[in-house]
Amino acid sequence: MRQILVFILFAGMLCWIMFSPIYRHVAIIRGAVLQQEVDYLLEVGASGTYGYISGEMQQQSMDRLEGLGLQRTELRYEYNTTSGVDPTIAAAPVPRGIGISLRISYPYENMFLIDSLIGLTPIPADARMSAFGMKMSEYVP
Repeated sequence: MRQILVFILFAGMLCWIMFSPIYRHVAIIRGAVLQQEVDYLLEVGASGTYGYISGEMQQQSMDRLEGLGLQRTELRYEYNTTSGVDPTIAAAPVPRGIGISLRISYPYENMFLIDSLIGLTPIPADARMSAFGMKMSEYVP
């Protein structure tokens, strides 16, 4: 009986030691990909050419992220400006000097569930990783 218990504990520790670095790297890469996409959308959307981030730009962003393995239905985009205007309306671009902020979030998808093998409390199932950025609009009407 004692040997079985030692085997089960050893197997759990071995699994955690083998897979812990892998899923942590996946979380780091996903966070970096989200941040890169936020930076890109803000660079394009806040440029002097646009002054907004349209629905089409968001769909293209979702396509890019889906190509990297994220599920487009799980992505959340949250827009805001320092003046309170909506930065997603192409007919009313955000004028120069007003900040456009964007947050993209994605769920962890029970990625840290394996931590429970060694007694750590895993991240809640509804928790989301997110990337945030803000850029001043350069659009001049």
